[in-house]
Amino acid sequence: MLGWTLREVSAALKQGQITPIELCQKCLSLIKKTKFLNAYITVTEEVALKQAEESEKRYKNGQSLGDLDGIPVAVKDNFSTSGIETTCASNMLKGYVPPYNATVVQKLLDQGALLMGKTNLDEFAMGSGSTDGVFGPVKNPWSYSKQFREKRKQKPRGEKEDSNWLITGGSSGGSAAAVSAFTCFAALGSDTGGSTRNPAAHCGLVGVKPSYGLVSRHGLIPLVNSMDVPGILTRYVDDAAIVLGILAGHDPKDSTTVQDPVKPFVLPNLTDVSKLCIGIPKEYLVPELSSEVRSLWSKAADLFESEGAKVIDVSLPHTSYSIVCYHVLCTSEVASNMARFDGLEYGHRCDIDVSTEAMYAATRREGFNDVVRGRILSGNFFLLKENYENYFIKAQKVRRLIANDFVNVFNSGVDVLLTPTTLSEAVPYLEFIKEDNRTRSAQDDIFTQAVNMAGLPAVSIPVALSKHGLPIGLQFIGRAFCDQQLLTIAKWFEKQVQFPVIQLQELLNDCSSI
Repeated sequence: MLGWTLREVSAALKQGQITPIELCQKCLSLIKKTKFLNAYITVTEEVALKQAEESEKRYKNGQSLGDLDGIPVAVKDNFSTSGIETTCASNMLKGYVPPYNATVVQKLLDQGALLMGKTNLDEFAMGSGSTDGVFGPVKNPWSYSKQFREKRKQKPRGEKEDSNWLITGGSSGGSAAAVSAFTCFAALGSDTGGSTRNPAAHCGLVGVKPSYGLVSRHGLIPLVNSMDVPGILTRYVDDAAIVLGILAGHDPKDSTTVQDPVKPFVLPNLTDVSKLCIGIPKEYLVPELSSEVRSLWSKAADLFESEGAKVIDVSLPHTSYSIVCYHVLCTSEVASNMARFDGLEYGHRCDIDVSTEAMYAATRREGFNDVVRGRILSGNFFLLKENYENYFIKAQKVRRLIANDFVNVFNSGVDVLLTPTTLSEAVPYLEFIKEDNRTRSAQDDIFTQAVNMAGLPAVSIPVALSKHGLPIGLQFIGRAFCDQQLLTIAKWFEKQVQFPVIQLQELLNDCSSI
């Protein structure tokens, strides 16, 4: 049952095949069994069970709140949760308990969802591996899957069984691992440059980055205000559409949100794709792209073409500038956003009281890791009076050119773009940490960052397993606020590829619930 779609589980709850409390207890049991994955920072067992009791009463009275009533979900630990510690995986916010819920969290709770816990991430969501948080790295559940283990039997016998586990991708790796390991049915991530789509690709999940302004950012602790969006991680496209339909809409607490869209997000069963035009950006065929991803990308394009769709090569000429442009804009906004953590109002405060300046410096040195401090330093450099025009303003102009590239392509008649999500399958942790954070992020988010700078919707869909038995994902990019059309096409594609379910029976030693 834990591998079912949201609608299937919702129907089972309504028919009494299982109760919200039983479902909650199954997921809590799996959270305990998979604790070594380090997916959760905080497990809210008491809160979840109390919510399950209330949900059970509603079902008994025939007053279900909808498809999410009684459904276990998880939330990335950079979303504010009332009465529940919110740390951003940083010493700076250890012990910080917000007095309010983020809008997206509140919307889930208003629909009767059960909050299983807060998930792990890179510190302040700065990273692409979920390895740089203060609570330690997140392990990819596929490291322990039957599919991957069978392929690894050819490895040297002297190699330790758990010495080379795989990263989840990031920064929403905890949320991805939580869904992939069946501990919840959906999870919230955040996406600033690919932080939801990247781990979705590495963990065999659907990862949705909505249009900027469709979903409220209120209560999402900001990284880059002009690019941040709440993301959604699920096992199926339909599930993501249900959650997006609940989250989307205007929020008076977030001035960047648009007016309410048509609700709910019901995806039709697309049977004819012959009227679609699929664009293949030629600039995304980079030398670093693995041969397996390149092959699957080509096969996906051929699939659409064989079904009658028009598949054309398109150009996004300013793509090559996106990495540098993103770095300048990202670090500049980070420097501004991180200024609030000074040790005075909330969060960590050092014991030094020699002077205010000394207290500021020591607090930030103790509270932030090297990655965060490095980005603050870079951002403040770009924002210096003598550098502002040459770096920040120039990067903003390039961002406009990147956004216009997408506008021109979509105005030419293209419905969606089809691209890789990541350069390769998930890599072993020991290999991943050989590179520094900035280099890793630049490499891993090469296909995803431009979407955030343009404010467009995108979704990563798992396509197939690599020769090592690991998931590979492809990305669809849509027109601004055409999220429903994008997910409808993604749903058709999902049905065609029939991605296999992760097999964790040996790991969990109890396959009955999966």
